[in-house]
Amino acid sequence: MARVRMACRECHFMNDPDAQACRHCGSSSLTEDWAGYVVITHPEASDIAAEMAVTEAGGYALKVR
Repeated sequence: MARVRMACRECHFMNDPDAQACRHCGSSSLTEDWAGYVVITHPEASDIAAEMAVTEAGGYALKVR
């Protein structure tokens, strides 16, 4: 069975299932309880990235609980 990726509660960045801290912001507040997934490749030209305050390319959860 596949393990669920961990979403950071602070920045919504998606991390590996065994991560202990977010590799984007360093927060240790990670959760498996997230919904929606978006990959942002060019944050400087993305309306979604602007709405989410994302400045670095990567995968992000849309909703984190």
